[in-house]
Amino acid sequence: MSDELKNSRRDFLKSSAGILGGAALMAMVPPGVRSAAWAAGSDAPELKEIKVGFIPLTDCASVVLASVMKFDEKYGIKINLSKEASWAAVRDKLVNGELHAAHVLYGLIYGVQLGIGGQKKDMSVLMTLNNNGQAITLSNQLKDKGVTTGAALKKLVDIEKRDYTFAHTFPTGTHAMWLYYWLASHGINPLSDVKTITVPPPQMVANMRVGNMDGYCVGEPWGNRAIYDKIGFTAATTQDIWKDHPEKVLGSTAEFTQKYPNAARALMMAVLEASKYIDEMANRRKVAEIIADKSYVNCPVEVIDQRLEGKYEDGLGKKWDDPNYMKFCNDGAVNFPYLSDGMWFLTQHKRWGLLKTDPDYLAVAKQINQIELYKQAASQVKVSVPKDVMRTSKLIDGVVWDGKDPKKYAASFKIRA
Repeated sequence: MSDELKNSRRDFLKSSAGILGGAALMAMVPPGVRSAAWAAGSDAPELKEIKVGFIPLTDCASVVLASVMKFDEKYGIKINLSKEASWAAVRDKLVNGELHAAHVLYGLIYGVQLGIGGQKKDMSVLMTLNNNGQAITLSNQLKDKGVTTGAALKKLVDIEKRDYTFAHTFPTGTHAMWLYYWLASHGINPLSDVKTITVPPPQMVANMRVGNMDGYCVGEPWGNRAIYDKIGFTAATTQDIWKDHPEKVLGSTAEFTQKYPNAARALMMAVLEASKYIDEMANRRKVAEIIADKSYVNCPVEVIDQRLEGKYEDGLGKKWDDPNYMKFCNDGAVNFPYLSDGMWFLTQHKRWGLLKTDPDYLAVAKQINQIELYKQAASQVKVSVPKDVMRTSKLIDGVVWDGKDPKKYAASFKIRA
């Protein structure tokens, strides 16, 4: 163990024991972790190499930089990155153990937990990787018909009857939920008024180019790439739908966090260090240059960097500096695995018929979101931890989500399955 790790661990234990006492300190640790090495007095990672999957998207930046910039070595691990072709591949490799962890859709982890996104398996959300930074893109063919807004799209769908096709990236994932929410907020039922399909993120632009879809929701840089290639425009950013919304997470199976809690914590600390680095605006051009490489996102640097720095244009002539650009840390406000964030995805799964009955929303979130493990990691890298495990947000339709009555919330929408 390095002197730095010894000292940081000693400081952590001293401060924690002084404030809480030994029994209270043990009570902080989840049952599956208490018998493991951290509680026994060793913080050495049980695994020296951790295989982490990612999809070519701007928001893979923190897991990529944790490896490329060697933040992982600081915590005694080596992150072996694995570029994946689709979210289904990420899901399958997590479940079968080919990946230890992954940059992954929030809703995918929850879907697998409940058996609605593939094979049922107990899962863990270690931390949130980013807020904001996705977009809903519409085709130039719609623009040619006068559609530049959701309201205009609703009018066209009502008047001109045909099959309208919209793509998202995974049935229980974030992009499906943003797309459905946005359409419904404009009076369009995503299950009956239009057709939705699943397309891997890097294939969105090519599919729109050949006319396979009228619109799609995906993470950057594939929204901006449609504008760069002059085949579409941004109708809405996802931060328009929900300011500072949860997006990707660092996810794993529950088995991984229970069997290798120190390795999981070391991984989180490395990614938190990378997240802090990325959130310095002066570093963002360098970040774009690193992840633009064909080994990662494989996209022109300027396409990534523009929206990574909050410089937006919509393809309709409007340009603006968006204060709600993609954020990776914000002193931990981004990374904390709020229970209410996970519960929100469950409410939308219920809203759209993916769940047939209401689950125990809070119990599921408590099982998945590794709050105590996250707090331990955050304390080591000096990242603030919010006082409340819930947060309150107002979405695009004016409806407030606070996690207090998820069953009522899920049933409250006029447009639902």
